[in-house]
Amino acid sequence: MNEQSAPAAAPADQYVLTLSCPDKKGIVHAVSSYLFMTGCNIEDSQQFGDHDTGLFFMRVHFSADAPLTVEKLRASFAAIGDSFHMDWQLNQADEKMRIVLMVSKFGHCLNDLLFRASIGALPVEISAVVSNHTDFQELAGSYNIPFHHIPVTKENKAQAEARLLEIVREQNVELVVLARYMQVLSDDLCKQLSGRIINIHHSFLPSFKGAKPYHQAHARGVKLIGATAHYVTADLDEGPIIEQEVERVGHGVTPDQLVAIGRDVECQALARAVKWHAERRILLNGRRTVIFA
Repeated sequence: MNEQSAPAAAPADQYVLTLSCPDKKGIVHAVSSYLFMTGCNIEDSQQFGDHDTGLFFMRVHFSADAPLTVEKLRASFAAIGDSFHMDWQLNQADEKMRIVLMVSKFGHCLNDLLFRASIGALPVEISAVVSNHTDFQELAGSYNIPFHHIPVTKENKAQAEARLLEIVREQNVELVVLARYMQVLSDDLCKQLSGRIINIHHSFLPSFKGAKPYHQAHARGVKLIGATAHYVTADLDEGPIIEQEVERVGHGVTPDQLVAIGRDVECQALARAVKWHAERRILLNGRRTVIFA
């Protein structure tokens, strides 16, 4: 007669701690000692000291058994955060980040993110799709994602942005993704959502501005197609860079082929940026980023 096997232990809760602070001795020791004393186990830890800025950055993925909760962990870690003047966050690792996707007339990035999220390739919950046009209302509906049509004109720009902020607050959204949203955001909105908006653009900027940049690139005989994902700031297309993707092209490609290649690299760069942000792998370092990928 076979002995009955013991029931498997319940999996421990998973958490992610991220922090940045002035670099000094004892930071890693303080964090690891705190986790040890609270009965937590470090699963993965990455850190970086920037000699240029004098700042220290750290991301720790750890597990903890009940009865610990994220609220209790935050409350007990606060003293360490204060002692080292840390800018820190502590979150559950398996909690999907709530995001909003914004789009105008080009839907390749929107379609890519919707699909990746639907198959679990992105740790996000898409709360809404917002657009200044109605072209992709059916696409959003096919994924059962609420669609908000917010027309934007010079006269109603402030009201349109106020409506967007209402959606962000009502849905408890942590990240806004400009998936080829072709409206310039106001300085005030950029400040209110600082570090919480990601944009994608072709890397030809500022060389090829205006309409049909890929056709301009073809006329100049470019040899690399690229895209850049970055945080949005009041300085247009100059926010901290998160990810860049490139693909080499030959002299025989047509303008339409350049456009198709450009769409692919835009999707790849933006998807990685959203994934890293949702996994809390990105820390802002002034005008740059530290990414623990």
